Amino acid sequence: MTEAAIVGWAHSPFGKLHDAPDVESLIEMVAAQAIADAGIQQDEVDGVFVGVFNAGFSKQDFPSSLAMHSVPGLRFKPATRVENACASGAAAVFQARDFIAAGRGRFALVVGAEKMTHTTSAVAGDVLLGASYRKEEGDIPAGFAGAFGRIAQMYFQKYGDQSDALAAIAAKNHKNGVDNPYAQMRKDLGFDFCRNESEKNPFVAGPLKRTDCSLISDGAAALILTDEETAKSMKKAIRWRAAVHLNDYLPLSRRDPTHFEAGAQAWARALEIADLKLDDLSFVETHDCFTIAELIEYEAMGLTPQGQGARAALEGWTQADGRLPVNRSGGLKAKGHPVGATGVSMHVISAMQLAGEAGDMQLPKADVAGVFNMGGAAVANYVSILEPIRA
Repeated sequence: MTEAAIVGWAHSPFGKLHDAPDVESLIEMVAAQAIADAGIQQDEVDGVFVGVFNAGFSKQDFPSSLAMHSVPGLRFKPATRVENACASGAAAVFQARDFIAAGRGRFALVVGAEKMTHTTSAVAGDVLLGASYRKEEGDIPAGFAGAFGRIAQMYFQKYGDQSDALAAIAAKNHKNGVDNPYAQMRKDLGFDFCRNESEKNPFVAGPLKRTDCSLISDGAAALILTDEETAKSMKKAIRWRAAVHLNDYLPLSRRDPTHFEAGAQAWARALEIADLKLDDLSFVETHDCFTIAELIEYEAMGLTPQGQGARAALEGWTQADGRLPVNRSGGLKAKGHPVGATGVSMHVISAMQLAGEAGDMQLPKADVAGVFNMGGAAVANYVSILEPIRA
């Protein structure tokens, strides 16, 4: 099978974007820019894949053709909206990868976008709760945060109070976010602020405080994909070494919420396909919608055994200068989490690192990247292992 490669990208700021009143305007911010970054013409794009969760954030629930408004060269090309909850962005990336690998086109445009900040926190929480099993979990207080609050409570009951570890994760990601020009919150809050309840950092759900929760955000990101052979002649090229997508049961009642089992299987399968060990990765961008998620994801990726994820956080393993830097971008926690854009953003940031174009975020060693984007509470699980194509 022909493998796909990333050859261009674009990324908007994440945050409350007053200049972008809707999803269409967000898509316009990145679509043409990604095409130009790849150095190709608009009409060379053979397929368009748009990742938007929406589910109530916007009345415009048919966004697949919106990129044509600002990129007229896309007219009469196939365009599809892809949705898989908080992993809608990675789902769109994987669809485009399959499109290229199947030989259906030479270039594909992927755009992920979401407009969220025009809603209240309560409305946003309820919209996001649609990524849970409404029949059993629809009455959880505090919306989607409440679902992860329950997961945190169950983890604490099983393995002890993890408040120090969650604060360390939040503080790390906020520190990293300072270096990310796209991040919504570029402020080093420090461990003490993240650890202690205060008027500015109240409890939100269970043991989770405000600093444990990702941000409600507007934003977009885009990629251009082509086949690996074509990519070799382009100015930059990042290939997949492995790509795995696995889904699990939607209801939390049908699985152990403290163990992201499908995520663990996706990671194990991706590393096997790539013929790598976790220690071979230079860095990971992972889905920290809540700090408890990042903690459990340490275990899912195999960084620590189950129940011992706190070690990675408290002993500095995942810091920018640690054994395996995790979320050098600031993660969803500081960068922001415009749902449909998140998985695309993760791939853009990772490609930037591998191409040596990450600016103040740049790691001294960036040879192989791991990306984990999940939808719901580890229901849809996407793992990419990426590396640059060397001349």
